[in-house]
Amino acid sequence: MILEVDRINTFYGLSHILHEVSLQVDAGETVCLLGRNGAGKTTTFRSIMGLTPPKSGSIRFRGVEIAGKRPFQIARLGIGFVPEDRRIYSDLTVLENLKVAQRKPRGGREGWTVEKVFEVFPKLQELQSRRGLHLSGGEQQMLTLARTLMGNPELLLLDEPSEGLAPLIVKMLGELIQRIKQEGVTVLLAEQNSKFAMRLSDRGYVIDDGRIRYHGSVRELSENEEVKRRYLAV
Repeated sequence: MILEVDRINTFYGLSHILHEVSLQVDAGETVCLLGRNGAGKTTTFRSIMGLTPPKSGSIRFRGVEIAGKRPFQIARLGIGFVPEDRRIYSDLTVLENLKVAQRKPRGGREGWTVEKVFEVFPKLQELQSRRGLHLSGGEQQMLTLARTLMGNPELLLLDEPSEGLAPLIVKMLGELIQRIKQEGVTVLLAEQNSKFAMRLSDRGYVIDDGRIRYHGSVRELSENEEVKRRYLAV
């Protein structure tokens, strides 16, 4: 098991946001965390990354406790985070954005290089001299994803990657995530767009009001009309 979140409770000030949240991700899987806006998906990711540390509970990455560690320490262990708001360096070119994030792979693995990124993201090769400021929303999302891969993570957290993108761009993004999975990267995907997420995933968790309400295979989830109606508004 690459990631195990065990009964975490996370607060914003006095507001109790996550209630006993538990989930697991095995190496090589793509797992989705589904829920409406405000359900607790982003807070779960921020808790894993140490940006909003849980008050209680355990988070283990490859068996190592990471709850309480600083975000840069967690990233160095091999977790990459693609936030919903993208956060590219707008004054740098696409190529500069990629190079500034490059880290050597762990354990002698074949890592992500600029050349490999351009092979998987040919659009970014076309745009390599363009500054981030002049990229479209879809191009920025591609760059954020590619830049995170340049850190050679073993686990990739994708927070609402399809948010605000046109359907054609969402389809292309899905194909890119499938390709990344084929390259051996484990993915935990938070999404409101359940159809998009379930097409890419092996298993799914449903979160609502800061609590995990359902867990099962994508097939089980797709056949559970009550869960979809009650928690996903599908």
